[in-house]
Amino acid sequence: MTQSGDNDRPPVRQANKRGAARLAAVQALYQMDVAGSGVFEITAEYEAFRLGKEVDGALYREADAQWFRAILTGVVENQKTVDPIIRQALTEDWPLSRLDSTLRAILRAGVYELMKREDVPVAVIVSEYVDIAKAFYEEDEPKLVNAVLDRVSRRVRGEGRGKDAS
Repeated sequence: MTQSGDNDRPPVRQANKRGAARLAAVQALYQMDVAGSGVFEITAEYEAFRLGKEVDGALYREADAQWFRAILTGVVENQKTVDPIIRQALTEDWPLSRLDSTLRAILRAGVYELMKREDVPVAVIVSEYVDIAKAFYEEDEPKLVNAVLDRVSRRVRGEGRGKDAS
């Protein structure tokens, strides 16, 4: 089978189960932030009614439920460490509190993975969360996500220098 020309339409990458879990985790973090819901309540709701299910005519992709739970609980358990790291990566005129809830959720999930999931390459984490940002925003927010996660990856992973990817 031959490939059609690259200019026919923009490339659309289908989310894998981890990618779908990341997107669901961002949505759940947003919901927790806006509605003040707890992590156990949100986890149960997503696993019972959203992951891989149809909601209001929209089909949620099948997601890696274990990955979803790990991101969600990891962000909540490490938020006192995650938020200051995000603050340091933002410019002084853009404090974390100035970002909208969706952007905060994307950055929190991405920074958590950069800090705690050394088994996942930096490029994968940054790419996945930039793609999530593109799903919600058309302007500069995906660039902001890319810049913040890049700065954080240099700080917490040293750009991969001095560590073997074993």
